[in-house]
Amino acid sequence: MNITPNQRIQLHGFNNLTKSLSFNMYDICYTKTREEREAYIAYIDEEYSAERLTRILQGVSDRIGAHVLNIAKQDYVPQGASVTVLVSEGPVVEVPTDHLEEKPAAMPESVVMQLDKSHLTVHTYPEYHPEEGISTFRADIDVSTCGEISPLKALNHLIDSFDTDIMTIDYRVRGFTRDFKGRKLFIDHDIHSIQNYIDEEHKEEFDMIDSNIYQENIFHTKCKLKKFDLNNYLFGYKSESLSEEEKTAITSRITEEMDEIYFGRNMNRR
Repeated sequence: MNITPNQRIQLHGFNNLTKSLSFNMYDICYTKTREEREAYIAYIDEEYSAERLTRILQGVSDRIGAHVLNIAKQDYVPQGASVTVLVSEGPVVEVPTDHLEEKPAAMPESVVMQLDKSHLTVHTYPEYHPEEGISTFRADIDVSTCGEISPLKALNHLIDSFDTDIMTIDYRVRGFTRDFKGRKLFIDHDIHSIQNYIDEEHKEEFDMIDSNIYQENIFHTKCKLKKFDLNNYLFGYKSESLSEEEKTAITSRITEEMDEIYFGRNMNRR
């Protein structure tokens, strides 16, 4: 399908395609002592609280042009947070008025039934290695929409909202809709790579690898930060306070952790 940005597909009825964007980010930190580890987890909990995550998802909603219907958020003990936002392509007032007149008591259930296919979620996962001083923070964000709303419009906002070392991004179009002649359409826009939707300044910062299944409308991109500055991975102190031997050992451990996450497998340990 070759559709220019100015073309609009004529459809029979509602656009039933589901477009799902999964954005996973990782932050890696070296925490030498138990106190440093606890301080890092406390920092992450404060930096990415349910309140801040809600603001990030509200920004996503603004960028994709969706209307927020409901927000549920929760901070967990001892750490972590989750936020779920229910959105619609159009405001609730667009529900047919004749339906409301016939069954006014059923309006809330009807609205949810019609709009609950569009939602935004985020869950956070702080964790640490039991022995080797590595602490990580992961956030999983899912933007699932139906109709003409495109979750890809929010991609750069998500990248800007998190201080990330590793990103894995998945995009999939599911289901089908029909044109005015009844012909099935399994996608309603051209896409060759998720990278096409990432700003050039972000592309310069990350090494990126694509793994796409075009015939299934499944797209995957993983990204790893190019520039390595040891000071960005130390919590509460600078590399100047370390010996050269310590710098080498810590750098090796952090880069190995990043490679394992990036390639999705455990490396051979010495």
